[in-house]
Amino acid sequence: MKTAELFEHKTVFSLEVFPPKPDTDESVIYDTLNELSDISPDFISVTYGAGGGQNGCKTIQIASDIKERCGVESVAHLPCIDLTKAQAVEILDSLQAHGIENVLALRGDRRGDLSETGDFRHASDLISFIKERYDFNIIAACYPEVHPESVSAVDDLKWLRHKVDCGADHLITQLFLDNKYFMDFSEKARIAGVDIPIEAGIMPVTNKRQIERMVKLCGVQLPKKFVRVLEKYEHNETALRDAGIAYAIDQITDLIAEGVDGIHLYTMNNPYVAKKIFSAVESLISVSSCALA
Repeated sequence: MKTAELFEHKTVFSLEVFPPKPDTDESVIYDTLNELSDISPDFISVTYGAGGGQNGCKTIQIASDIKERCGVESVAHLPCIDLTKAQAVEILDSLQAHGIENVLALRGDRRGDLSETGDFRHASDLISFIKERYDFNIIAACYPEVHPESVSAVDDLKWLRHKVDCGADHLITQLFLDNKYFMDFSEKARIAGVDIPIEAGIMPVTNKRQIERMVKLCGVQLPKKFVRVLEKYEHNETALRDAGIAYAIDQITDLIAEGVDGIHLYTMNNPYVAKKIFSAVESLISVSSCALA
């Protein structure tokens, strides 16, 4: 099933996982998936993973196994920053052969001073390329707090609308910790003509290193409420984890009340955290979905 169809009748709840590192036993990801399948998410997305090449093959295989073994719809991430058109065709043909219908088309992170060698400058270029040649459901990323490289929020919305015009069918946001950024962004996106589902990306923050990485890579703003949580529990790992779970539950509860199209949970391959959050919001999602039916 194409993920864009899911939003017609329900509030979507989905998960993200990542492939194991090269030096990690592959059985670990399947143990994680077995636990996550208890949630019965609407779909699970699989990142491309660090290092490219072989990890791209892992993404395809894991996405295929999610669909075939777990009976859950899957989404394969495809970053294009160093991707040639020939490589894109090879990957997309393989995804198609494995029965995968959904692709998350991304630019990907720039790597310091390394030059870019691919044929696609922007995610929108990859979206157009896929749309012209295949029948995939295409998902794209968006940024409630503005993409770090955008010159302004207005410019960022212009590029987002361009992704939609190129063929994106469904959007997933970068993580955010203050819902007001998401609500303001969603309203402005609709005014700008973005008329496809916008799924809110939520990452439960469970350790201090994760927070530092989020701020550095994503430019995420830390609201006062969150800073107070961090200051109170930063020296107690278990307490910080539980506080992070509670914070994410509060975010999701508020977003569902505001009528969000869906929630995409960045699980960090931690089924304990994902299951705790889902158990707390499951009834809210069910009630919200009934209202849409």
